[in-house]
Amino acid sequence: MATRKIEIYDTTLRDGSQLEGISLSVDDRIRITGELDLLGVQFIEGGFPASNPKEAEFFEKVASLKLKNAKLVAFGGTRKVGAQTETDDNMKALLAANTPAVCLVGKSSDIQVQKVLETSLEENLSMIADSVSYLKSKGKIVIFDAEHFFDGYKRNPEYAVRALQVAEKAGADRLVMCDTNGGTMPDEVFDIVTAVKKATKATLAIHAHNDTELAVANSLAAIRAGADQVQGTINGYGERCGNANLISVIANLKLKLGIDCISDEQVARLREISSRISDIVNIPMDPQQAYVGNKAFSHKAGYHVAAIAKMASSYQHIDPAAVGNDKKILISELSGRSNILYKAKELGIELSPKGEEIKMLLQEVKERESRGFQYEGAEASFELLIRRSQKNYKRPFELVDFMVMVERHRRYGSNGNGNGTYKKDASIFTLDDKEALLAEATVKVRVGPEVFHTAAEGNGPINALDQALRKALVQFYPSVANVKLTDYKVRIIDESSGTGSTVRVIIESSDGTHDWRTMGCSQNIIEASWMALADSLEYSLVHAREALKR
Repeated sequence: MATRKIEIYDTTLRDGSQLEGISLSVDDRIRITGELDLLGVQFIEGGFPASNPKEAEFFEKVASLKLKNAKLVAFGGTRKVGAQTETDDNMKALLAANTPAVCLVGKSSDIQVQKVLETSLEENLSMIADSVSYLKSKGKIVIFDAEHFFDGYKRNPEYAVRALQVAEKAGADRLVMCDTNGGTMPDEVFDIVTAVKKATKATLAIHAHNDTELAVANSLAAIRAGADQVQGTINGYGERCGNANLISVIANLKLKLGIDCISDEQVARLREISSRISDIVNIPMDPQQAYVGNKAFSHKAGYHVAAIAKMASSYQHIDPAAVGNDKKILISELSGRSNILYKAKELGIELSPKGEEIKMLLQEVKERESRGFQYEGAEASFELLIRRSQKNYKRPFELVDFMVMVERHRRYGSNGNGNGTYKKDASIFTLDDKEALLAEATVKVRVGPEVFHTAAEGNGPINALDQALRKALVQFYPSVANVKLTDYKVRIIDESSGTGSTVRVIIESSDGTHDWRTMGCSQNIIEASWMALADSLEYSLVHAREALKR
């Protein structure tokens, strides 16, 4: 089996784009095509040129893209019922796409032919034969997608196989068995592909949908039974529950079955390319996605971490680096000493496994998490917790005091100085301008022996605090000007307390080269935000200081 070569056929641009929420521009399609070619797939299905002008434009523009690994495929249906192949609009569009390969979809289920296509079984077979032979005569690689094949086979195996045989006789280069409704079980797939393998000589392929969460399993079952091409999409995008996830399929082929499909170097790019395409389609990656998700190799339980420190494979089925990923050790109330030792070692801090220092750190983590803190989502704050436990650690700044005021209408209203209007009788103040609300913060911070008292305005209390703190620090630490707040999230911890609930604030920051997350927790949302904000800036300054040492 290790000597086999399996073709990877990607249909992200066609099947994948049918996922609710995905809308790709022509430029998006071009960028995804480049990423797929970099990954090393053999076929890239560009779309349905007869469906809309945008897809036709893609085929015009992509012609200038020099692909190194993949052949571009145009997708379309067989000729229409009763039509002449040479004059059929779909055939014209497929030829106009000017791709080396075309994929033709046709019916292979008798009931689909009769109830959906509304024609005879023989006419359907003629449509398949005419379309395949015509495109072969034009020098195309022809891939025949037998739609509803597995359902059709279970209902009428003779007709389903005959549809494949007709396409094969007409010259089809690949015969694709489609689990269109995604309801077939892996053992059924294996048995059916095994039977089809005996009835045809052409290269067989599998196209599985994920409606029963079995698309990857079904794809692998088909390959074990003799299929030599697998179709799917990056990250499993697709209509309804999606298609077979090629990220998982490729990793399983290479790392589990020892079957060649792309190079080892390309497999190591799986996470990178999965993430890039996720960004292009504007859908966040599933953090628990197999192999490439952010949580795919995360370890939280203390005894897991202790075992991994001794033998990485004890709780990891592969080396994460093989797919471009990395393991993560999480800190929480479930943590043991091993979690903290591991994180400290990453920072270059050696702690004694049985020392008082680690005992106190572990106790502090568990006590804080009982109050609503959550360090597994804010590793920068946990790093600071470790660093602050060291006797030689010096904070770049310390908070002395802060005050925040939020005004609604001191500068606006009936005196005509602003855009708001105030009606005394109804006690109604109407805000007509986004600047009508004003937040002002004053901050006292100590840097070394000096205390600085600064004030700043902002469009909200947290923004005002941020501005005031930066104003105090920038004269000593110019690098804080490069730190940007990129995300701000608030989570209510105990909903039953209403507006008096404890809240957890997570702030994500970036300096343009890397990102980090910090956290604060309090019954006062401003205090919780201050904790997260102060941690964010302290973290950036600590790392700037460490960089200077190197």
